[in-house]
Amino acid sequence: MSIRVLLADDHPVVRAGIRALLEAEPDLVVAGEAGTAAEAVALAASADVDLVLMDLQFPGDLQGAAATRRIRSTPAAPRVLVLTNYDTDADILGAIEAGASGYLLKDAPPDELIAAVRAAAAGDTALAPSVSTRLRAARDGDHRLTAREAEVLSLVAGGRSNRDIGRELFLSEATVKSHLVHIFAKLGVGSRTAAVARARELGQIRGG
Repeated sequence: MSIRVLLADDHPVVRAGIRALLEAEPDLVVAGEAGTAAEAVALAASADVDLVLMDLQFPGDLQGAAATRRIRSTPAAPRVLVLTNYDTDADILGAIEAGASGYLLKDAPPDELIAAVRAAAAGDTALAPSVSTRLRAARDGDHRLTAREAEVLSLVAGGRSNRDIGRELFLSEATVKSHLVHIFAKLGVGSRTAAVARARELGQIRGG
């Protein structure tokens, strides 16, 4: 029985390469392609798809983790396997918490990608070895930021004020400040600048 895959990536050349790789396998069929996260959500709902191969970064407001959450919240939802260049703790945890069955990096060997597609479609967890190690360390470490804390700190890194962050995330300024207090305590720092630097060093938010 064939596994029907939806490719969600904003780079046509990447999609073409993945399509060629998957369709060389007798049990894998590319059922559709999406260039935006919104297209991925719509196609996952309307097409007969077993698995969505999802990038994390897209043009527009909707990104891969949020799209994954939307897809997985629907009845009889297809599985989602993240395939991306990003490997920060915040990206990994955000995707897994959104319901992704697996997380691979785009430099994965072709055999590893194909095996992960089959595993994720079957409902198994498919994590790149480096991602599995990072996820375990992040979950075990006292310094691990929650997905929301990482989101707040990423906006701090972008130069946003507490008021701006509150508006963007629909939080009160007091809640933003509370998040920052917890972030400082977890990272063992005393300033916004130091928190950003430490979180980047630990791979918990993306570098500048």
